[in-house]
Amino acid sequence: MPFSVVLAPEAVEDLNRLKASARSTVKAALQTHLQSEPEKISRSRIKRLRGLSRPQYRLRVGDIRVFYDVVDGVVEVLAIVPKSETSIWLAQFGKAQ
Repeated sequence: MPFSVVLAPEAVEDLNRLKASARSTVKAALQTHLQSEPEKISRSRIKRLRGLSRPQYRLRVGDIRVFYDVVDGVVEVLAIVPKSETSIWLAQFGKAQ
């Protein structure tokens, strides 16, 4: 059963800020990884975030990080952030358990 992927308004803005080549790579990764198995943990791509209730997961796409939650068959993409801004974003928007 494929999951539906929904982008939060902030994530849409983040995606639009990326260069065209990075944008297409991220869109392909969203389709490939998040529609089929968004909760499948892997060493290099998908990581379950510890100590946080939101976001639950992080998808690595090169130097870009996609933060998302999975609820009832829906993948909600919260943010698409460059690696250099990850800690700042998590400190500001991450919710501890």
